[in-house]
Amino acid sequence: MRICFDLDGTLADLYGVENWLDMLINKDATPYKIADTLVNMNLLARYLNKLQKIGFEIGIISWLAKNSTPEYDEKVTKAKKAWLKEHLHSVHFDFIEIVSYGTDKNIVVTGSSDILFDDEINNRKEWKGKAFDVDNILEVLKGLAVAA
Repeated sequence: MRICFDLDGTLADLYGVENWLDMLINKDATPYKIADTLVNMNLLARYLNKLQKIGFEIGIISWLAKNSTPEYDEKVTKAKKAWLKEHLHSVHFDFIEIVSYGTDKNIVVTGSSDILFDDEINNRKEWKGKAFDVDNILEVLKGLAVAA
């Protein structure tokens, strides 16, 4: 069973960065580097590490910027991976998939028992497994850890 996370608007507060949209339009990857966290990352890391020990795979499925270029995609991918390393350095992700904007996340990871945390309602509706919004990430993970 896999637990998948979106980044922007789910774990990283990209939309809270001042002038984030203008920066993305101008191919500036800064918002991906400086975004604050949206959850208690220490607690998140503890739950993820515990869940991995009992057999869950942990991964990221995140979109690149809309109307991007290959060069900007490379910068954004590097920034997102650096953000993860900075904020969740104790978590060894089983996969990190940074994909083109709008990619169906079911294509990236398929499995009817997989879990997705995503702020985008359409991604949650289309997900073939269980999907949750961002409001209860820690509670859901705690429940999984306790149940296992």
